[in-house]
Amino acid sequence: MSERQLTPNRLEAFTDGVIAIIITIMVLELKVPAREVSNGEALIHTLPMLFIYLLSFVQTGIYWVNHHYMIHEVKRVTHGLLWANLFFLFTLSLIPFGTMWAGERGLTSFSVALYSVCCVLPAVTWNLLSNAICRSGGKHVAGSGRTAKQVLSGCLYLAAIPTAYFSRIAAIACIGAVAVMWLIPPKEIRELSRQPLS
Repeated sequence: MSERQLTPNRLEAFTDGVIAIIITIMVLELKVPAREVSNGEALIHTLPMLFIYLLSFVQTGIYWVNHHYMIHEVKRVTHGLLWANLFFLFTLSLIPFGTMWAGERGLTSFSVALYSVCCVLPAVTWNLLSNAICRSGGKHVAGSGRTAKQVLSGCLYLAAIPTAYFSRIAAIACIGAVAVMWLIPPKEIRELSRQPLS
């Protein structure tokens, strides 16, 4: 494969496609309750799963948005960068598995802990991908440094795993807190998005 073929645009297009499939898989798993249950009761029964789906969707969307800004800074796609991106996408594709498990088995301590594991893995591989992009681009990538926000995010994800066995709500709140933190993009990304088109 020639260097000409290994472009950031191809990498971004492939990632966009995989993330679109991840989101589609999640939405296909939303099931309408049986007719035997009243509409109000069915909606109340479905609310926890809808919340987990929303949380999964938001987290996946945050990764997609930040991936766009990181790829914008890539000058050269290396073999290591391709594999780091694939590794990140693999771990991100586990989020629908954790979401479906919680949907099928209910919000038990184990299912919330498993969901937490499925959330922490992309955070770890995101750091690996960020480092690979920094090495290939030779400069700091917006939002990819080891900031206090990233450290806190990792701690909250990890804390959610054992917390699930003491309080499922607290564990989900830890994951939700990470999503809320990252809904506001880092300063570097906000500045990058304000730059005029060249």
